Amino acid sequence: MKQVFKKITAVLMAFVVLFSTMSFTISEHFCGDLLVDSALFSKAESCGMEMQTSPIEDCTIKKDNCCSDVIIQFEGQSELKIDVIKLNYEQHFFVASFIYTYVNLFEGLDKNIVPFKDYSPPLLVWDIQVLDEVYLI
Repeated sequence: MKQVFKKITAVLMAFVVLFSTMSFTISEHFCGDLLVDSALFSKAESCGMEMQTSPIEDCTIKKDNCCSDVIIQFEGQSELKIDVIKLNYEQHFFVASFIYTYVNLFEGLDKNIVPFKDYSPPLLVWDIQVLDEVYLI
């Protein structure tokens, strides 16, 4: 049970480190006020209604673009600092002994194995110690 708990804790701590250092981008495409597409780690697809630059330069009709793109970036932690606490010998000895006693405090009991539990005792015809009057003191 203790080994399973240690493995689960190690996996959870690995995921915490992974997700705290990972950065990602969310891209959203809006057409007016309506969300058309949303994408994670890539660019969102457009609805196809963006204003195109026309090849005719004489065109005087100008229209505002109703589409907009929103990009949200989440930056992860780029540096991991490991703080090492300086302990003297007495403090180190105290911490080590405390952890050792705390871990061994919750140790389970071994299964009690009785090798003769499936066998019945022999039939007692006479009690030989009483007949011979031999007593252990």
